[in-house]
Amino acid sequence: MATFKEIGVSDQIIKALLELNIEVPSDIQQQVLPVLLKNKIDIIAQAQTGTGKTAAFAIPILEQIDISKPYIQTLILSPTRELGQQIGKQIFKMSKYSGKVFSEVVFGGEHIGKQMERLQRPTHILVATPGRLIDLLQRKAVNLKNITTLVLDEADEMLNRGFRKEVDEILLHTEGQRNTWLFSATMPSGVLDLVKLYMSKDALHIKSEKKKVINPNIEHQYIMCEIEEKVTLLTQFIKDQGAARGVVFCKTKAGASKLVSQLVAKNISADAIHGDLLQKERDKVMRAFKNKKVKVLIATDVAARGIDIEDLAYVIHYQLPEQLENYTHRSGRTARAGKKGLSVSFLLHNEIKKIRELEADLGITFFKIKR
Repeated sequence: MATFKEIGVSDQIIKALLELNIEVPSDIQQQVLPVLLKNKIDIIAQAQTGTGKTAAFAIPILEQIDISKPYIQTLILSPTRELGQQIGKQIFKMSKYSGKVFSEVVFGGEHIGKQMERLQRPTHILVATPGRLIDLLQRKAVNLKNITTLVLDEADEMLNRGFRKEVDEILLHTEGQRNTWLFSATMPSGVLDLVKLYMSKDALHIKSEKKKVINPNIEHQYIMCEIEEKVTLLTQFIKDQGAARGVVFCKTKAGASKLVSQLVAKNISADAIHGDLLQKERDKVMRAFKNKKVKVLIATDVAARGIDIEDLAYVIHYQLPEQLENYTHRSGRTARAGKKGLSVSFLLHNEIKKIRELEADLGITFFKIKR
């Protein structure tokens, strides 16, 4: 396994990575970095959340930025506000010793006038959600004519959220001598269509091995129960964790809201994020959780994309996800920055087969919690 130094990453960025406790390149970084640091090409990378994909594209972007040119050279499209903010934060930290690299993050839910003001300043890297970027383009508040790199992050999620029309329009605004780097957890037909329409026929395809996508610092456990026992067992688990905070995943918005009411009735400070919340309501919940006024966050899979909260001790799968890759997305919320984490599944007796499938598919081992 090559080191960042051997791959060709500069000393300035390595120094910043060490401060983030990123010492060894992940599987996707091992495959992507040597290519993007040396070549100007299109790339299609399949990688799950929590595998280090942000650094896989952020490092070569930072190595290539010409800080003497005060215009936007790289555009990163993100499906959600939270993921966009997370990317922006990582770029800011990784560029700590790389000179005056200026980046901006724009998204819906924040006053567009403030974002337009910020974009008047020198900006090298723009991170944007599709809808807000279209608004800014229509107001002629942003110029994408000079970008040399376009990153489509979580392309499958972008299309799942109905942004195909916006993505098409944005890509037309960026035609020219640019390279496109597409990152996606899955490769449905919509994503393959984007590849065919907008990317080079010689684009390099890279796939991170499933056996390596799960963070080794996460311990996977499960508890067998009847459906009517779940709330009681969850309450006891949360209380046993003391001051530690975590995220509990439900399949539906209604289920998440109901579980919040049940936990609050048992004197546990909990709140939920799901697709029915307005952006300001979502921000309020996330602010309370980050400020430790809420101990447990109840979330649906879609709403939780891009959540990046420090020191999450555990993730609870109150209901197992329908898709195997969502287990990786969920579990990846814990054990960040080299810390340990716990992922616990609450299983009905007819669901043990799903655990065995996860073990085989992801190369992990589950430990049963004795009751």
